[in-house]
Amino acid sequence: MSPLTITARDAATGPVLEITGGLDHRTAPELRPAVDRLALVAGQLLVLDLAGLEFCDSSGISALLAARNLTTGQSAGIALAAVPANVTRILRIVGLDRVFTVHPDASAATNPDSTPR
Repeated sequence: MSPLTITARDAATGPVLEITGGLDHRTAPELRPAVDRLALVAGQLLVLDLAGLEFCDSSGISALLAARNLTTGQSAGIALAAVPANVTRILRIVGLDRVFTVHPDASAATNPDSTPR
């Protein structure tokens, strides 16, 4: 498994965090400071681009929920993009597919006219 990397970039709708590698019990705590460093403004959308995510365990899912809590606390939104099939399955099993807005890719997530799936 590749090491976790979190890369931030800006989009018209707000920041995008590209998360690659494994999001597990050892690396999941790295997501919170990455979200904390963002200057989110009320009404912006934080997109977590998971196209390069290789693995996600329960700690990773908890980190995604913590990111959601941080963004909603700042009156911002959050969306997941390019969620791998294994993570989509976990989100469905635990009902988080109804909590997170999910887009097929980051460009769809950052397009204000796109329809989430």
